Amino acid sequence: MRPLLAENDPALGTFLQRGFYAENYLVDLTRDAEEAKSLVDGQKYDLAILDLNLAPTDGLNVLREVRSRGGGLPILILSSRGRLEDRVQALDMGADDLVVKPFAFSELSARVRALLRRGIRGESPVLHVMDLELNRVERKVFRGGVPVEPTPKELSLLEYLTLHEGRDVTRAEIIQHVWGLSHDTMS
Repeated sequence: MRPLLAENDPALGTFLQRGFYAENYLVDLTRDAEEAKSLVDGQKYDLAILDLNLAPTDGLNVLREVRSRGGGLPILILSSRGRLEDRVQALDMGADDLVVKPFAFSELSARVRALLRRGIRGESPVLHVMDLELNRVERKVFRGGVPVEPTPKELSLLEYLTLHEGRDVTRAEIIQHVWGLSHDTMS
C-alpha cells in the first residue's frame, strides 16, 4: 500500500513515515500543500493523510481540490484544531476520517487500516496467486500457508506484480509504481 502523508511538522512527519514503513507501507512525505496536490495528481495513492496546517495554504484547500476532481481516494485528516466546528467542516468537505493531535500511533494506524479496508472498492483485500496469499490491508504474506516476511519494498513489488497477474509489466512501470520514480535510473 502506498499512502501520501502531508504533515507540516518535520519531526512528526518523519516519525509517522518510519512507523508506517515498519508496517510495510511505502509512504511519500511532504510538508507543502501545493506539492501534496501535485503528488495526488501524478501518483496513484491508496490513501492520503493530510495535516490541516500545511503551507502555503491549509489542508482543507488540498481536501477541497482533491474532492473536486472526483475519485474515491480515502482521506484522513490530522488536526491540532480541537474545535467541533473545525472537525465537522473537514468531514463535511469530504474527509473520510479525522484524528485530533496529540494521538497514539496505534490508533492512527488502526484508522488507516479501516479506511484501506473500505477503500479497496470492488477488490478483495486478499490477493491469491497459486499458493501465494497477500493481505493488502494487514500487509501479510503467506506462501503455502507459511508466513513470509518481505521487506517493505519487496512487499510493494509483490503486490504490484500480483495485481497485474497474467500481464506483462515493463521495467518502467515497476520503477514508477513501486519506487515512485518517474524515470528509469539505470540501476
